[in-house]
Formats: sequence, structure tokens, C-alpha cells
Amino acid sequence: MNYRIVIIIICLILLTVSVAICLKGCGAPEPTIDPHEGQVYLYDGYDWTWYTPKDGVPVSTLTKENFSWMENEPVYIGSDFTVKKGFDVSEFQYGIDWSQIPAGKFDFVYLRIGRRGSTEGGLFDDLYFDRNYSGARSRGLETGVYFFSQAVSVSEAVEEANWVLEKLNSGNYRVDLPIVFDWEEQKSEDSRTNGLPGVTVTDCAVAFCETIENAGYDACVYFNRIPGYYTFDVSRLQDFDIWFALPCTPPDVTFPSFYYRFDMWQYSTTAVIPGIPTETDLDYLFVPVTQPAEVSPAEGTAVQQAA
Repeated sequence: MNYRIVIIIICLILLTVSVAICLKGCGAPEPTIDPHEGQVYLYDGYDWTWYTPKDGVPVSTLTKENFSWMENEPVYIGSDFTVKKGFDVSEFQYGIDWSQIPAGKFDFVYLRIGRRGSTEGGLFDDLYFDRNYSGARSRGLETGVYFFSQAVSVSEAVEEANWVLEKLNSGNYRVDLPIVFDWEEQKSEDSRTNGLPGVTVTDCAVAFCETIENAGYDACVYFNRIPGYYTFDVSRLQDFDIWFALPCTPPDVTFPSFYYRFDMWQYSTTAVIPGIPTETDLDYLFVPVTQPAEVSPAEGTAVQQAA
């Protein structure tokens, strides 16, 4: 008798489990969770990856379709921007013969005005700034200046901005373009910027640019793709212009593949310009024909990027 009762109990348990499984299987399917909801698929400078965009940051409207490759360089063929062409130089271009710069080929030039040392942190003039400024003006080029920063604190960034302002005022220099904060991490062991946290770098950029703008100038921040995604908090830089660096390497890179909006693109570092004894950077400045509307980040979709 006991044996039969045990068998009956086991059968009832199995029946209950079977019914429960059946009922679960016959019910509504569980919703599928998208593991990449709110992300975009892009090339970040290291590899293709799913990336979570910053909230509220406008997206770049410059896509591959906006550019054509002509005479060994990218040419903007879209209609949303007027494009100005320029170049940027420093003492590393040595003695430029400005009289040889082709007339009518360039609209603007950026000149390095000074720098901070990467080890001891001293402030230095660019050795050729005065000569380059006079040469650029003699060719009728719109002129901007950039400062190579190695600031490791807000106080140093403010010091750099004030140094630039004093230099401009003391020499009665006129600038037509935003003054640029060019912070670049140096990887050597004795570098003061090696491993500096991104929040500190962003604090420095904001402090420099706010000091510049409080003096009545426009300000700009320079970076390439990797620090643009992972070092700077671009959501805090929206009050300033952005100068994005990505040299073209066709066929892989033929347009400025960066997710967020920017104003200027450094598209070459190897240009040969008559009158300049070394290879030189080339730049495009994009001036909106109409003010572009903000574009919300696409969710779970791939973004047109180039490696």
C-alpha cells in the first residue's frame, strides 16, 4: 500500500510540473532585450565598437556622401555649409617664404602662438610666430592662433589663456578666428600629461576657453578621434568651436568620420605647399549656410564611420 501511494505522489508531481511547463510555453513570449539600446556602432580610432553617445550633444551632419575625392584631396559637395580652406603652421615649418604661398588658394591660416613644456611646464613663445603673423597678413589670409597646452590643472589652463591674451595685446595682433586650446597627451615617462584623467583635461579646456571668451574672443578646442570619444567630455564643450583632426588615408578615410558635430577639420598632415620647406597640415572650416538642427542619437543602429 505504501509503495502505491509513493508512485501516485510521484506521478502527481510530474503531472504538475508538466502542466506548469506547458502553461509557460503557451503564454506570451518574453520580450527580447536589445543589448545595444541607446548605442551607436562606430570606429573609435582603436576598433569598431558599440559606443554610448553623450546626452544632448549635436551629431555631425557631415557624411561620406558629402565628399568627393578630387585632385588627391577630399572636396565638400554638400549644400549645408560654405567651406573655407586653410593650413596651420608653427616653428616646425621653419622659415616660410610667404611670398610663395599660392594666391587665392587659401582662405585662412592658424599659427601656433606658444606652448607649455611637456616636462617642467614652462611657457614659451613659438619662435616663428611674429614672422608667420606678418607673412599671413601680407597674403591677406584670415588669421587664427592656437596654444599647445600641457596644463595639468585649471589654474595652469587659466595661466595659459592669460599668457595668450597678454601676447596678443602686447603686440597688437588681430585674430579673425577662434583661439584654440590644443591639449595633446604626451606618453613619455617624464611627461606631465601622461595618464591625466579626462575630467581634469576637460576642466582645463573649459577654463582656458572661458578665460578667452571673457576677454571678448571666441574659443575652440582641438582633438582627434580617440580623445574626442574617451578623454574630453564633449557635452561640456558645446559653447566652444571644435577643431577635429583626422588625416585622410584613402581608401579607408576619405571624410571626417566623427559622431559629434565639429566646426573645422584637419584633413592632412603631409601637404606640400610652395614656400613652406616641410610637410604641412591642411584644414577645412565649415560655415553653416543655415543653422543645423540638433539630431538625436539613433538607438541600436550603426553610424556611418570609416576606419
